[in-house]
Amino acid sequence: MSDPLEIRNNLKKRKLKHGPDEIFADIHERVVHSSKDHQSDGISIEEESNWIHAQLRPLLKESDHDRINIDDIANFLVLHHVEKLEIPFIAMYRKEQCRSLLEIDFDLDHKPEAVWHKVLWMIQDLDRQWLLLRERKVFLLGFYYSRLFQQESANQFLLDSLVRSVKAAETEREVDDVDSKFCLHFPPPRDYTSCAQHNNTNSNSVLREAANKFGYSSEQVGLAWPLKKLLVGETEVAKETSPEEMALNYVSAMFEHPQAVLTGARHVAATELSCEPSIKKCVRRIYMQNALVSVSPTPLGNMAIDSFHQLAGVKWLRGKPLTMFEGTQWLLIHKAEEDNLLQVSFKLPENCMYTLVSECSKHFPSAGVSSKCAQLWDKQRKLILEEALDGFLLPSMEKEARLLLTSKAKVQLLSEYGHNLWNKVSEAPYTKHNPEFSTNEEAAPRVLACCWGPGNPATTFVMLDSFGELLDVLYADSISLPPKNADSRQCIKKDKDRLLKFMEDHKPGVVALGAANLSCARLKDNIFEVMFEMAGDFTEVPNWIYDLSIVYVDESLPRIYQNSQISGEQLPHQSGIERRAVALGRYLQNPLAMVATLCGQGREILSWNLHSLENFLDPDEKYRMVEQVMVDITNQVGIDLNLASSHEWLFSPLQFISGLGLRKAASLQSSLIRAGSVFSRKDLINHGLAKQVFVNAVGFLRIRRSGLAASSSSQSFHLLDDTRIHPESYGLAQELAKDIYDLRGGDNYNVNATERVRDDGAASLRNLVLDEYLGSRKQESKKETYSSIIRELCGGFKDWRRQYSEPSTDEELSMITGETITEGRIMQATVKRVRTGKAVCLVDCGLTGTLLKEDYSDDGKDILDLSNRLFEGDVLTCKIKSTQKNLPRLFLVCKESEMRNNGNLDPYYHEEGVQIEKEMAPKEKDRFKFRMIVHPSFRNITAHQATEYLSDKQFGDCVVHPSSRGVNYLTLTLKIYDNVYVHKEIVEGMKEDDVCIGKTLRIGEETYECLDWMMDWYVGPWVARLVTILNHRKFRTGTQPEVDDLLRIEKGKNPKMVVYGFGVSHEHPGTFILSYIRSIHLHHEYIGLSPKGFKFRKKMFQELGMLVAYFKRHIHDRSLKHQ
Repeated sequence: MSDPLEIRNNLKKRKLKHGPDEIFADIHERVVHSSKDHQSDGISIEEESNWIHAQLRPLLKESDHDRINIDDIANFLVLHHVEKLEIPFIAMYRKEQCRSLLEIDFDLDHKPEAVWHKVLWMIQDLDRQWLLLRERKVFLLGFYYSRLFQQESANQFLLDSLVRSVKAAETEREVDDVDSKFCLHFPPPRDYTSCAQHNNTNSNSVLREAANKFGYSSEQVGLAWPLKKLLVGETEVAKETSPEEMALNYVSAMFEHPQAVLTGARHVAATELSCEPSIKKCVRRIYMQNALVSVSPTPLGNMAIDSFHQLAGVKWLRGKPLTMFEGTQWLLIHKAEEDNLLQVSFKLPENCMYTLVSECSKHFPSAGVSSKCAQLWDKQRKLILEEALDGFLLPSMEKEARLLLTSKAKVQLLSEYGHNLWNKVSEAPYTKHNPEFSTNEEAAPRVLACCWGPGNPATTFVMLDSFGELLDVLYADSISLPPKNADSRQCIKKDKDRLLKFMEDHKPGVVALGAANLSCARLKDNIFEVMFEMAGDFTEVPNWIYDLSIVYVDESLPRIYQNSQISGEQLPHQSGIERRAVALGRYLQNPLAMVATLCGQGREILSWNLHSLENFLDPDEKYRMVEQVMVDITNQVGIDLNLASSHEWLFSPLQFISGLGLRKAASLQSSLIRAGSVFSRKDLINHGLAKQVFVNAVGFLRIRRSGLAASSSSQSFHLLDDTRIHPESYGLAQELAKDIYDLRGGDNYNVNATERVRDDGAASLRNLVLDEYLGSRKQESKKETYSSIIRELCGGFKDWRRQYSEPSTDEELSMITGETITEGRIMQATVKRVRTGKAVCLVDCGLTGTLLKEDYSDDGKDILDLSNRLFEGDVLTCKIKSTQKNLPRLFLVCKESEMRNNGNLDPYYHEEGVQIEKEMAPKEKDRFKFRMIVHPSFRNITAHQATEYLSDKQFGDCVVHPSSRGVNYLTLTLKIYDNVYVHKEIVEGMKEDDVCIGKTLRIGEETYECLDWMMDWYVGPWVARLVTILNHRKFRTGTQPEVDDLLRIEKGKNPKMVVYGFGVSHEHPGTFILSYIRSIHLHHEYIGLSPKGFKFRKKMFQELGMLVAYFKRHIHDRSLKHQ
């Protein structure tokens, strides 16, 4: 069979491999296929454009899809393939040719915003899929023709049909359908070395010949499906004979009676129908539009998924349409199904299934409906259709539906992953609010970066200059520690004095504090005290102190940098915590460059946790999204080459510049560092940029007087080289600047109009009406280009990123706790202190929470003393009621009414409806296969019959019987108490056949060689311990509430005693409940039985007396209960 995956891999190996010469190739590295792989003629471009436009429909909102022009898609394909232009270049400099694919803002007074060009990237991905699809179709056509030449007896009509179907296929799935039909009718040639193989081939040919008697072929049925009624013209034989009479002609040693012939022939016909592409396409459309999904928990999932579990909202789903699955919900369900927590079923609605079968039957009747033979043939055809649907098509559709849901959910997950990354890299660097801070408005502030340390290593401060270079380091061992005594306070005072001196010497513009844990809150307070003390030393506070602020910065990315290979190369002499602190400060100064630093060959960026479900994505999928986002944002920001030549860490985004890549960027970086500086964009050609690469990249490379070039006063710089204006538009820009200058009444022709317009900024535009100007120049079609030029003339490379904003209180709280602290979130809390009206708890994230007695339970107002209900060490499941963020402190609630208020339920959540199906399940479980096992304890009965059999037996009696799970399992049923039975699974091994017992029997963790051994070594000791606990003086009969009432009565008689008793667990058969009252409230703990003893609090006791003695000694050890 022609494997589509193998074809794709071969194509990738042939088309996509990169060699060392690619560094100097005149094509960008991120190109997936060269122009020679793409047919650029008008017909091919038009065909692909229509296909891409259709594939975009399910990926976009309807309004967004409707505005997309197919001609713009065709223009993009020509630009991308013929002119070899990358997406950032097209989005920036070819807007006119792709207007409907972009969001264009013509308001010149409005600051442009960085935009993620999702539609262009979608089109590029679909273009890649189109190429692979086209290449596969070409490959298959050649393969089909070669098979025709190999088999002279091949059906020419059938082959022509396959060729037409391949050419008409629009998706990989449709190509798979055609290929499966080909493989059915043209199996690979075999070497018949055995008589069995020869007989098998003869039987297939006999059945195929018999199947042809049913009337039209599968292809003829498929061509008419689902058109008007297809009257099947009977064959000459079928007009006069019944199906059974026809089958008599094919009776042989292999098919001994007519029914066997008909069964085999129907199977062949059903297989052919199920492999017919047109039929599969029709059934697929109906199935995908109407199929319903139901979800229910397995026994394991029923115990594991409580009302607070991540899957609680989808634990029971009934009849949810495939089309209603959104977001990443299916990924969670699919993973839970793999973990045996949920079971998922697919089905068509009854009315849809009935319509499908009845319509198929209507389209496939005999021409002579009135004859008895015709009715018999119609009955056979209906059986064929039912077998094709139930046996082949619907199971195949379920597999496709699962793949479709997974693919759809992963696309959404990938989009959310990219969106989270975009939000981080599209934020501008930290800037000072006071413009007097620096004469250079674009200079980053000097950063004092601080990373908390536990002592080894110590809390570390590093000082970075405005360009992110390390100036100095300070270690403070005690500054973050709590003041426990006079000595510790003295050590803290010394660290504060040293920090004060450090800050006075270096005058930082901002303090970046790594949000590592809750101790950072104390560290922040200590730094503030140093700042206040420093301000008090001056009569007039300097501006740098007045504007100094402390900013929390997320430490997740700096920690990855600390452990990366690139950090060792950039900072070889610094310790790990110093490298982390440097990354912390640099991230505040230039987040884009810091993220790009981890996008090298090691791809450390993939370790950055950007989504809670990102583990469902492959590393390659994640990195493609990272690359997509980084390419888009880097080219909209640009790179200052001269500044980067002096500070190499700023070169990291260079690989994402349009036209470049990892290798080309490394080559260009080496060349620029050797040169020291560059003075013109034209000079970049001398640094190894080929023509096409130069065209793609040059508009995003900033050349200005910075870095080492700042001291080159003898060199002149072209003003437009410091703008996003492409050199191809320099002439237009200079002409436009001259016209703007003239409109303002400029009369000095010696003045540089471009420089004057840039100096005047937005004031230059007051007298310019763009539409009128373009009309006078007959340049209406270039409005987008002129708008971009005007913006850059007024201020080149202005930052389009979202302005930096300091973290909110909520964001700070989330960073230092590592949790998203929001009202309504459910968390675990441990009780630390209990008072009359409230309890103080420690939440899992480390914060302190307060639980008022009114919020403890729904009858909280009636509680006089909360300490009678709660005890120190109790573990509670609570919901966050509110937060006191300035402390920080949480207010908790655990009332059942509040906890049950779950707003995350799926609209199709329907536990009661699924319960009906659950009640019907025992009918299925009652089925078993008769077993040939001779043993006194074995019976060929069902589980229900086993409980009836034991109903009048003594406690501890048992029976072994077949399991509903299959022939490799048995079930041991033991009577525990009245109406309480436990069923234990026995796994058979080393079986010789299905009916006899296996040579090994495994129950739990123990394996036995026969039933006798199992009865002696497992059942005997187990029952002995059962009898022991049933005969214990503290055993209480009845249900758990009844046992509780007995203990309360006993406690009333002996209030100073701790009363306890054993009872049978009716909810968990096979276990017992130890109930006890210490003071007022009842407590319950479980005891498990095994052949080895009694299991209690994760300990095994061989004797029940030893368990009781341990319980009495540790009755107040509440922590053990919650382990």
